[in-house]
Amino acid sequence: MQIPTVQGLIDRRILANFRVEPEALAAILPRPFRPQLVQDYGIAGVCLIRLRDVRPKRLPVFPGIASENAAHRIAVEWDSDEGFRSGVFIPRRDTSSRLNVFMGGRIFPGVHHHARFEVDEDSEHFRIDMRSHDSSAHVLVDGHSTLEFPTDSIFPSVEAVSEFFESGSVGYSPGRSSKSFDGLELRTANWNVEPLSINQVESSFFDDRSVFPEGSVTFDNALLMRGIDHEWHSREPIHSLPAIC
Repeated sequence: MQIPTVQGLIDRRILANFRVEPEALAAILPRPFRPQLVQDYGIAGVCLIRLRDVRPKRLPVFPGIASENAAHRIAVEWDSDEGFRSGVFIPRRDTSSRLNVFMGGRIFPGVHHHARFEVDEDSEHFRIDMRSHDSSAHVLVDGHSTLEFPTDSIFPSVEAVSEFFESGSVGYSPGRSSKSFDGLELRTANWNVEPLSINQVESSFFDDRSVFPEGSVTFDNALLMRGIDHEWHSREPIHSLPAIC
């Protein structure tokens, strides 16, 4: 799926990140993806992002679109004809925009589900509660900005985790065809993250013990991004491979 380059502003982006036993992630990842490991753990999480002024590149701001969006993400690697690759696999996308739902998988890469977002935030405190209209997905993140990065994280510093996520800029997610995954690359003009201290985090995906057995997933850290100029670039789809029996 080839789309024109799209640009806009990341008004606010929260990454709530978990460390996960690799076996749990490997059991749900489609081929050719496999978990990308950090200190023998897989990395997964939830991205809560508010986009503004989204429009085809070089068009004026007036026609832009604003929306709240959520994505469950898993850091992955895979082998391609060009060699080793890394990025993220996104099993589910949710959005407040009905236009995004219509375009997702048709005009814009990745199927999107419609959801209600309740947002209560200021410059220091952030609370986002997302519930999908099909009742299959729920996310709640409540936190506040801080200068301190968690000492129990598997990442040694906020700089290290920032570099990890900046390098994973290419994401693949299910399209409308079950035989391939749509690709999208995020390019930022001013990448910058800061730690976010979490008071409460919930995810119907990571809290599902039929998928992630007790003890297999642990909250690790959260990051906050604000005021990021960005572009979205489509990438060639990856075709799914048969499961290994």
